This record gives sequence, structure tokens and C-alpha cells, in this order.
Amino acid sequence: MGKKFHKGFRGVDVKINKSIFNKNYNGSIFGGTIYAATDPFYALLFDQLLQRQGFKVRVWLKSASIQYLKPGRGNLYFTISVTDDMLNDAIEALNTSGKFVKAYPMEITNAEGEICATVLNEVYVRNLHQGEQPRIAY
Repeated sequence: MGKKFHKGFRGVDVKINKSIFNKNYNGSIFGGTIYAATDPFYALLFDQLLQRQGFKVRVWLKSASIQYLKPGRGNLYFTISVTDDMLNDAIEALNTSGKFVKAYPMEITNAEGEICATVLNEVYVRNLHQGEQPRIAY
């Protein structure tokens, strides 16, 4: 899997390489590989962005779902970005209720730009309790 983070952790471009190690019996990329490839990125981005805003938080993926639309017969790609609105929503929720939970969609495409899968990842962020030590959640 190749990845390139955007400046300031505002997003990431990910390439899922098809190989002999992730090919299913139909010759396409195993669905679990696609699903797993999407898992860490929203949590990682929100963790980094909120730390840079001075928050001490615990971040992890609360839930996820995937729909397979077309076989991934070659490399697959996705890009996710955290916009100002998304970050501001998280900051407002952390400042008022102490936690933020929201689901975000992703589209996984092939080299031709055709959507092969859609994923919905639900991010959970909460302020650390007093005395609680931060941990890396990814």
C-alpha cells in the first residue's frame, strides 16, 4: 500500500497495490484488503489535526461498513481530506460535550476512475480525562 499525506495532515492519498498476497480466487483484490486499507486514516488525521489545535484526545474508528461495487482487478486508489468545516465541527463538539462522533464516506476507485467500493468510517474522538495518558490509536 502506498500513501502520501497532504501538507499539515489535512488529507491522504492511498494506493492499494494488487499483488499475489492480496488476490482472491477471482483474480481481484481481496475485499478484506480494501476494507483494512481504509481503517486508520480518518482517526490518524483527526488525531494529528486536533493535537495541533492543542487538544489532548483519544481517537479511534468506532464503526465501518463497505459496499463492493466492482471487482478491483488492478491497483485501487482513494483520497480523503479533512476540511475546515469537518475540523471545526470536531472542535465545537469537543469544547461543548467533550466528544465527537461522525461518519465519513470514501470512494475506492480503479485506475480508470471507476468506483469499485464505497466505505463509511465512523470516527470517535473524546477529550482525555484528567490524569489519563494519551495513546496512539492507529
